[in-house]
Amino acid sequence: MAATLDQIRVPRPVGRPRQRPDRVIADKGYPSKKNRAWLRERKIAATIPERDDQIGHRRKKPGRPIEFGDEQKERYKGRNVVERCFNKLKQWRGIAMRSDKTARAYRAAITLAATLIWIKTDVIHTA
Repeated sequence: MAATLDQIRVPRPVGRPRQRPDRVIADKGYPSKKNRAWLRERKIAATIPERDDQIGHRRKKPGRPIEFGDEQKERYKGRNVVERCFNKLKQWRGIAMRSDKTARAYRAAITLAATLIWIKTDVIHTA
């Protein structure tokens, strides 16, 4: 998670982009203590649901509960847009298999696929 977040640039109307987002929304694969501590150190709010086994362990030990109320659930619903985008990109065999030899070529393939998906979606919506 840290390596990915270090590459984020949040644009601003004026000046250079921020490198720290206000909030991170992630799936149940990222709720580790290490990830949450890393986010807390940088004062980044997190919307990460806990796995069922972690909820059970948390009940056994006292500590600060992780709030995942209605507001968090509403925020989390927006993640499906990102997941659908990944699913569309993975329809491209080369992207799904990561067969490119260099990171530059892989990034170019993702950019091309995303552009073609955007054009196709735009044509469908305007027709």
